[in-house]
This record gives sequence, structure tokens and C-alpha cells, in this order.
Amino acid sequence: MDWPQSTCYLNGEWLPLAEAKISVLDRGFIFGDGIYEVVPVYYRKPFRFDNHLARFERSAREIGLANPLDRAGWHALVERLIATCEAAEQFIYWQVTRGVARRDFSFPAGTPPTVFAMTTPFTRPSPAQREQGLRVVSRADERWLRCDIKSVSLLGAVLARQFATEHGADEAVQFRDGWLTEGSSSNMWAVRDGTVIGAPRDRLILEGIRYGFVGELCDRIGVPFEVRRLRRDEVEACDELMLTSATREILPIVALDGRPVGDGRPGPVYARLRKAYDDAIEVLRQ
Repeated sequence: MDWPQSTCYLNGEWLPLAEAKISVLDRGFIFGDGIYEVVPVYYRKPFRFDNHLARFERSAREIGLANPLDRAGWHALVERLIATCEAAEQFIYWQVTRGVARRDFSFPAGTPPTVFAMTTPFTRPSPAQREQGLRVVSRADERWLRCDIKSVSLLGAVLARQFATEHGADEAVQFRDGWLTEGSSSNMWAVRDGTVIGAPRDRLILEGIRYGFVGELCDRIGVPFEVRRLRRDEVEACDELMLTSATREILPIVALDGRPVGDGRPGPVYARLRKAYDDAIEVLRQ
């Protein structure tokens, strides 16, 4: 493998990413027993970092995993990680697992967690993606019932994204029992009669950091915002469809299952939200 020439953090040590190694008995490797976060960096500053920390803390509580650092510690770690990379725009990835122990399903007692973090240069969505939009396909949401936990157990997301890839699409939009949930690694937003509508904050979706941000942006620019369950037929008949994620930011969806969304072009509500999103990023330049 052609390893990125970057520095990472692993259990208190700073070392080249290519030299970082964990035990084969790490519970993250054996069971997927851990949680993670991805934070975009613009102008060498992490974007909405405290929101990411709050979600990480919530995930840790939900799985009974001790947080190895306090907020000041996480801030210091991420600031040092950003400094190791020359790129102004990066994305930070960190994960914490329940550590190394004899293989047993029960939680091990007194085992220190494995803490890993790295940064990668970040290429923002291209002009073509922003101006021409994405194409998505639908599939049944067959994942577990705790999608609100940002777990490293990502097989469900992997299968959903592979389904999209095999169907020549940019993303998979998932429905559970006929109701919209989310994409493989993104939140979904429908627009009907000028109102932005998102799926409820519950255990069936991961509440992306951009989830609350979209609500804030709608309030800022005067766009009605609603959270409720959305039937599949409502999604198929919506005026606009969008997705949000840390690395895709906010992008328009112009086709669902080969059929145009609205008039098949990015819509006016997306254009207003896109500008508001970009304006929020530009604040970091100061």
C-alpha cells in the first residue's frame, strides 16, 4: 500500500502513519467495539469541533466506554495533529476502542482503551458536484437499531455504499419500513413547498453534526425547517433533495433511482443553503 506520508497519534505516541500498529486482539479489530469521529478542518481550524466532541462523548456513554481525554486534551491533540499537516484543509479522524484483551464478548475489566488519531488533506466537493448534483439509489435500511451511536462497526454503511457503487450512483438513500432514514454516510433532506424536512432525531439515524447546522442555517436565511417522518412516496415527489456530511458538506441530489428530483437540477433552496454554508466556513479565515 502507498501509505500517506503523515504523522498519527497512537496511545500517547506520535509516529509515522505507516509505522502505527495495534494488537490483533484489540477489541476494535475483533468486535468493532469502539467509536470514532471525523472533523473537517478549514483554514487550519476544526469546524464545529465542540459539536463533534459532544457527539463523541454521547457515543462513549451509550456503549459504556470511558473517555480517555477531557475536552482540553482533545483540543490539544487535534491542534497538534493539524500542525503536522501542511494542507490548510484537512479532515481529522480519531477512534477509541475498548482496548486489548482476551477474546470474550463481555467488557474486560481494567483494560486501557486504544486511542488513535490521524489527519488527511481534504478535497472539498468539486464545482461539478455542487453545480450538477449527485445521483442516488434507494435500498432497504437493514442496519441495527442503534444507528445513533457513531460506532466503528460500519459493515452496514459499507454494504449500502457498495450497493450505490454497483448501481453507478454517488450514494444510497435508505428507507426502513417505507420511511426515510439516511444515506450510507450522510443525512438526507427533502424540500417540499420551500420547507426543508429531515428525518427525526432518533436511534434509526446518526445525527450528523450538519443536522443541527442545517437547522441553524435555515433559521439564519429564513427557510422553514421541519423534522418529521417522511414516507418514501413523499421523498420521490419532493421538489429538492440534498445530503449533508462532514466531507461532502451539503450537496444537491438531482436523480433518485434514475428519475429526476424536481426538474432534475439543483434547486433554489439548496443554492441558498450552499451559500450560507460557505459563508460559515469563510468566517474561519479571519
